Amino acid sequence: MRTESEYRELINRSLEPQLRSLGSIPDRLLEAMLYSLNAGGKRLRPCLLLAACEAAGGSGDLALPFACALEMVHTYSLIHDDLPGMDNDDLRRGKPTNHRVFGEGMAILAGDGLLNAAMELALRSSVRMGDSRGLRATEILARHAGVTGMIAGQTLDLTLEGSEPEENKVSYIHAHKTADLLQAPMEMGLTLAACEPAQVEAGSRYGLHLGLAFQIVDDLLDVTGDPTLMGKNTGMDGNKMTWVALKGLEGARKDAEAHAGLALAALQGLPWNTEYFEEIVRENLTRNS
Repeated sequence: MRTESEYRELINRSLEPQLRSLGSIPDRLLEAMLYSLNAGGKRLRPCLLLAACEAAGGSGDLALPFACALEMVHTYSLIHDDLPGMDNDDLRRGKPTNHRVFGEGMAILAGDGLLNAAMELALRSSVRMGDSRGLRATEILARHAGVTGMIAGQTLDLTLEGSEPEENKVSYIHAHKTADLLQAPMEMGLTLAACEPAQVEAGSRYGLHLGLAFQIVDDLLDVTGDPTLMGKNTGMDGNKMTWVALKGLEGARKDAEAHAGLALAALQGLPWNTEYFEEIVRENLTRNS
């Protein structure tokens, strides 16, 4: 396995070539897609996918297009989240949001383009593999990003804005809006490494609880974070169903720690060195962006 910085560097230098490998893309569309795709960030999701695959004895080279496809899906979701009809944000990763630079219409197309490019890239890679692993990994990505996954969570997040928070509804939003795209890399990476179903399930549980802890920390940072460090505006969740609105600052911190503990416990179902994944859990609890 590589270090987190090595995985991040690999993803950063691979995203644009993987996108361009699909063929000729109209210049303005490509510019808008790359503006957000190359804006940086933690690259947590594709790094998790590569690390999971390699930790289980799989090929990082084989997993790389799927990792890039996952980051394309994540980036599309951020572009669309920032739109006026959604969160109406001005900043993302310290830069003007896509629609502030390219206009709302082109931002919508850039998001649509990244989603479709991701699926095309994953499917092309699946065809070249010659067995079912790639197709199963692509189905995992589509499901976790789709109408029973991330989009389902975003839907409740949008439609319940301004409502009194209820634990079951906030849990549903967090499990789908955020945790689905952290379960996906674990399931995809372990599937590409031909792991047993029980191991894939353990990885999925890890991703679920990591994602729930991650979103609670996000909710905390929206109240307590420094916008300069975060690269985006804070105080944007005032009318939303958040864990802080439900439990308060101290209650939210305790629940984030509880989910971190459950994520670490899930790793006991993986019969290899899990230090990389343990450190991600610990880093999440202390992050400032």
